[in-house]
Amino acid sequence: MFKEEHEVSVLGAPQNPGPIMSTMVKVQTDTVVPDHIVWSLFNTVFFNTCCLGFMAFAYSVKFRDRKMVGDMIGAQSYASTAKCLNIWAVVLGIVITIRLTVLLVLVLPGVIYAVMQNRGF
Repeated sequence: MFKEEHEVSVLGAPQNPGPIMSTMVKVQTDTVVPDHIVWSLFNTVFFNTCCLGFMAFAYSVKFRDRKMVGDMIGAQSYASTAKCLNIWAVVLGIVITIRLTVLLVLVLPGVIYAVMQNRGF
């Protein structure tokens, strides 16, 4: 076959009297990105305001599909969208729940009292 010759040269001591500096770069290959599927399912069942919980669930499933294919950039995009939709679903669900509770506690007794007075009870 072919013979390969390698040349090795000795560099010796560094010419600069200052300290030798080095830089280490870590490349993380296994990034853990949560898919938020449990949170999306919870919002779909309990806080499905304007179908935000269902949309978040759909994006969580799309995240898993992209992750299986190996497209981590697309998967991270879907995960970010699912997280945003979940936050909005929870916030709007809590605001609507508080408003309905206030309506039932403060307004409904007055309406019932007025109706009873009008009918002669």
